Amino acid sequence: MTYSPEVRERLERDAKEIIGRYPKTRSALLPLLHLVQSEDGYVTDDGQEFCAEMLGLTKAEVVGVSTFYTMYKRRPVGEYHVGVCINTLCAVMGGDQIWEELSEHLGVGNDEATTDGRVSLERLECNAACDFAPVMMVNWEFFDNQTPASAKQLVDDLRDGKEISPTRGPKKLCSFKEASRVLAGLPDGLAGDGPSAAGPSLEGLKIARANGWKAPSKEETE
Repeated sequence: MTYSPEVRERLERDAKEIIGRYPKTRSALLPLLHLVQSEDGYVTDDGQEFCAEMLGLTKAEVVGVSTFYTMYKRRPVGEYHVGVCINTLCAVMGGDQIWEELSEHLGVGNDEATTDGRVSLERLECNAACDFAPVMMVNWEFFDNQTPASAKQLVDDLRDGKEISPTRGPKKLCSFKEASRVLAGLPDGLAGDGPSAAGPSLEGLKIARANGWKAPSKEETE
């Protein structure tokens, strides 16, 4: 597969905008990998060659980076990529059970997509949201305090095309390709929508304010 002239022109335009933000062009490799992933749904051979050409790198250098990070997919994933946290706290709170039941329910394993292409599944090591364990993500948006039943209902609703809102963040759940474009540094204007922190995440702040506690000044720490 090669990019059509129209797609190539659009990718080059976006790539040049991204590259222009960096004093050294090779620093733009990570966002450019997201850019080609937003076009193809995963990092294709053509996508890697495009990144190498735009940045003056060898293809081997690009492949070395794209295969190191799990956020860059080497085969197609679903329109909605579902990540289940199976790290320590989420696991003991039910994450392992969610993974097992969800994998059986969908009939797919790690980084595999359903036959309709709607949903794919991934084991995630940590979502940095332990206060809401067990946590899942869909296209990197949070779904907190999950259970096996709620997780299965979520993926069923995604496959049925129902409108789903994350627990936190924008009310509109974007597709995997749209999320990749945002991660490339081309925002969709929704970053400020919805709550970014709530509930357990703010308990420490509430206690500190109630007790009049303040962080030590720079002088006090020296």
